Amino acid sequence: MSQIPTYDHVDTYLKVGIEYDCSDIHLATNSPPNWRRFGNLQPIWEGAEVLSADDTHKLVHSFLGEDQLAILHDRGDVDFAYQNADGRYRASVVRQRLGYDIVFRIISTEIRTIDDLKLPKEHIVPLTRYHNGLILVTGSVGSGKSTTLAALVDFINKDRNDHILTLEDPIEYTFDSKGCHVTQREVHTHTESFPRALRGALREDPDVIVVGEMRNLETIQLALTAAETGHLVIATLHTGNGPRTLDRILDVFPTDQRDQIRIMVSESLRGIISQQLIPRADGAGRELALELLVNTAPVAATIRDGKTFMLPGIMQTGKNVGMITMDESIKNLFQKGLITKEEAYFRAEDKKFIESFF
Repeated sequence: MSQIPTYDHVDTYLKVGIEYDCSDIHLATNSPPNWRRFGNLQPIWEGAEVLSADDTHKLVHSFLGEDQLAILHDRGDVDFAYQNADGRYRASVVRQRLGYDIVFRIISTEIRTIDDLKLPKEHIVPLTRYHNGLILVTGSVGSGKSTTLAALVDFINKDRNDHILTLEDPIEYTFDSKGCHVTQREVHTHTESFPRALRGALREDPDVIVVGEMRNLETIQLALTAAETGHLVIATLHTGNGPRTLDRILDVFPTDQRDQIRIMVSESLRGIISQQLIPRADGAGRELALELLVNTAPVAATIRDGKTFMLPGIMQTGKNVGMITMDESIKNLFQKGLITKEEAYFRAEDKKFIESFF
């Protein structure tokens, strides 16, 4: 018989997650309570009983308000920012065949700086000092995009005297106005959608617009227009590297618009930061593998000509402006003994390149 009780309120599980430095808590029907710690999903307690449909039903009702319950009832899923005495979370609840699944992303209340994250400051800071253009932060779910985005916003907030407007779904990190005036809007709470918020944004006299995620054609189109019309736009995308990010942006547009969009992107892009978080060889946390693409004249010409497959070669010769490919970054981590051979091979794009260093 398990000695681990099943708790009636999600806050008990969240407290444990914060205490043990987890990124996510999973409470799913027909599964024991799980956490994601240093990138690995595993049970919080060995031998804990699985959560029944009744358990997850109770947990859902322990923290959802009437509005969220109504959306869950109508749509079958709901996601929003949840806050309790211990911290802030990105909460997602879905109804599935067996019952409810609840997932929390634990949002660190402490905004980490560019230095804390060991980002290449001398090459990233110049990107933030443009008064227009597009900076993209990309990576898969859980790769630390929100943390990097927050570090960039925090730096701009201290470095400039401007108006920063963030559009997020949901708001994760909260910013106090420092050198800049910061306005934060949450999609579905303060505005209906990213496109609507972006259209409204242009009337609010912002200098810097932060878009939580460029999800669809309309959002991408509006972000590019904003970048072209005198705003610095910083946005995230779920793509693995620079060339793939550019392909993804172009692919959402109808074929007859792509030539025009290539020109827009080649002129407005400032840089693409792509990242992965890789488990450390010693098991004590994760290391950041970072790719940086800076828009130089050769990069712009390649984008304009639709030859993104040539970008890795150009990046190899752009080290003086900080350019580095993801594979090069992974190789550096492996050679320093920070990640294992298996992780390096698994994460690399060009397996033969990585193998040559084993």
